[in-house]
Parts: sequence; structure tokens; C-alpha cells
Amino acid sequence: SFWDNARFACIVLVVTGHAIQRQTADSDNALSLYLFIYAFHMPAFAIVSGYFSKAAPPGVRQLRRVITDFVLPYVIMQTIWSVVQWAVEGREAFNPTQPHWTLWFLLALAIFRVVLPYLALLRWPLLWATVASVGVGYLANVDTTFSLSRAIGILPFFVLGWRLRHWGLVDRWRALGPGALGALRLAALVVLAGWAAVVLVHVQDFRAFDLRFWFFYADSYRELGEPTWWAGLLRLALIALAVVLCAAFFALVPRRRTLFTAFGRSTMYVYLLHSFVLYPIRESG
Repeated sequence: SFWDNARFACIVLVVTGHAIQRQTADSDNALSLYLFIYAFHMPAFAIVSGYFSKAAPPGVRQLRRVITDFVLPYVIMQTIWSVVQWAVEGREAFNPTQPHWTLWFLLALAIFRVVLPYLALLRWPLLWATVASVGVGYLANVDTTFSLSRAIGILPFFVLGWRLRHWGLVDRWRALGPGALGALRLAALVVLAGWAAVVLVHVQDFRAFDLRFWFFYADSYRELGEPTWWAGLLRLALIALAVVLCAAFFALVPRRRTLFTAFGRSTMYVYLLHSFVLYPIRESG
């Protein structure tokens, strides 16, 4: 129930972030909420995905599942979106290498599943995933083609989720008594409230810096306007921030069955289909 509840909470954040995206250009309140959400919501989704992934040696069965679970749905949805944009916007290009809107995460999951068995062979897989995430920002030629830059950017969170299962932290979290649980959740509220306060106070600075684009983990540091040696340190700091916020977020997720637990099992449908609801609203102004 805990993980289904977490999935539901994550997908609520995803839909909310996508719904207010157009308002962020004119509204500081919308941008504040957007920055609050984007600091950790996709890292949290990657952690959940990693927790349920296995690093078994790749075989025919595993590769077939990557194709049927991620690649085939991506091709189908990418085709549908190409037709929709041709009909509405007059775009006549079908480019499977550039994912439409939300579809990048499907390709990222496929990349994660293929890469994980090889990362697991290394001595410190989480460290190397973090090095890759920070280092890819210095490479301007690694871009959003097939979501490669973004997949590498959030790879540490996926590997972290996989490692959490081995460390048994979630089992210890489930075993906490009422007193420790209450104290931990109070601390989690303080952390999230602190981040919200930082965003509200510094929203103008964050707007000028275009911080929201840093949370995408998609562009090189040069494209983000910071072609400096210390740009990687900023991404490392954002990764650390996301881990802390994700921990606080998961601490507040109910461990028992709730009214929305069943919805958490259907998040992939919401992830793929909510954009069709938001698209006409976004395009109509």
C-alpha cells in the first residue's frame, strides 16, 4: 500500500506541474509552486521505479519486457501525438528521436532497465551514476535525442531506488513505532515547508536564473547559460536537494491502505493520457 500511495502522490504532482506550466511565465505564485514540485517529483518517480527493478543479467525475457513495456507504448503514443499535432498545429514531421512532451520518461525507463545490470557490476554504482549525471552536463553534444541527456541526468535517483531495496531502509521505515513515526513526519514537514519558504522568498531570483530548467536535467550547462567549471557542483547540489526532499515526501506518504491506494496502481495510464486533457487547454490560451 505504501508504494501505491507514493505512486498516486507522485502522479498528482506530475499533473499539477504540467497544468500550471503555462502560468509560470506571468505568475510568481504559479512559478513558486512549479519550482517546489519540480525540485523532487520526477526524482521521486525514478526512485519508485528503481525500487522495483532488478539487476539480473540481461536475457531474452528481460529485453522483450523492455520492448513491450516501454518501447512499443512509446512508438504508439509518439505516433498518436504526431497525428494530433499535425491536425491541430499543422506540424508534418514525425520524429521518433524527439519524444513528445511527457513521453521522455518511457524512454528513460527503457534506458534504465538496459543499463542497470551493467551498473550493478561496478563497486559503487550510485557514485558512478552521480558522476555520469553531473558529467553529462558538460557535454553539449549529448542532448534530448531519445531522452538520453535527461535519462542520464536522473539516473542517480533510479539507482538510489534500486539500492534502497538492498539496504532495507523501507523495511525499517515500515517497522517504526508511532512515536518515532510522528517525529520523523514532523521533521519531513519542516523540510518541505523550509523549501517552500525558500522558493517563495527567492522566486524572483530563481526566475532570473531560470532555475526551473535546471530541474529538467535535460540541457547542458552551456545551454543553461552557465558554461563554467562549477556548474557541475550546482547540479550535484540539486541532486542532494532532491534526495532530501524525496525522503521528506516519502516520509509523509501513508503506509496503510487508503481511498487512493488503488489509483496508485494505474499511474502509467494517467501519465500517458493526462496530456490529452491538458493539451487543448494549453493550446487554446
